[in-house]
Amino acid sequence: MKLHREGYAIMAITAIILILINLGINYLLPDGYWIPRLVLIGSIIVFFLVVQFFRVPTRIVHKSDREIVAPCDGKVVVIEEVVETEYFKGPRRQISIFMSPLNVHINWNPISGVIQYFKYHPGLYLVAWHPKSSTENERTTVVIRTIEGIDVLFRQIAGAAARRIRWYVKEGDKVEQSTEMGFIKFGSRVDIYVPLDAEIKVNLQDKTVGSVTVLAKLK
Repeated sequence: MKLHREGYAIMAITAIILILINLGINYLLPDGYWIPRLVLIGSIIVFFLVVQFFRVPTRIVHKSDREIVAPCDGKVVVIEEVVETEYFKGPRRQISIFMSPLNVHINWNPISGVIQYFKYHPGLYLVAWHPKSSTENERTTVVIRTIEGIDVLFRQIAGAAARRIRWYVKEGDKVEQSTEMGFIKFGSRVDIYVPLDAEIKVNLQDKTVGSVTVLAKLK
């Protein structure tokens, strides 16, 4: 199993802490107690959960100039018409995907094009499903302009536990659909804003597979 570079330090620190805890338990308690064994089993489970969080899946990616793919794994929690106030300053269709701690947390570019706009916003750490998390939480705003001149905006949004957003793009970069653009650690949300005439291909509560699931088709 391939592991993401964003997790190397966290996995190493977790392993050291768990080893020290187990050494301490075994030193303080005499042989024959069930507690050291229970702690060891719990430590293995915790370390496995941390490791699986940073796994890098092998996928057959989707590429199309007109179709917008999911930028992350998760569940569709919002599909609605909203007024986007930061970049478009007008109505757009918003699709929001909630990422649980059990999901892969790599973020992928939803469509090919040029990064027209990028901005990082420091902010709060409300739970990811809170209505104000899109505008008040720590987040990034990324706008990709397609080869046909259509702008697609998406946001990486930190949640109550996810307090570290990583991004690997900047304004002016040419990006390919389904390539890696960033990472959010330990649960979060991604919002995608598409034109009102885009054909939505998902429904509420649908599970998405990042870089594979088609969210919408541009006219």
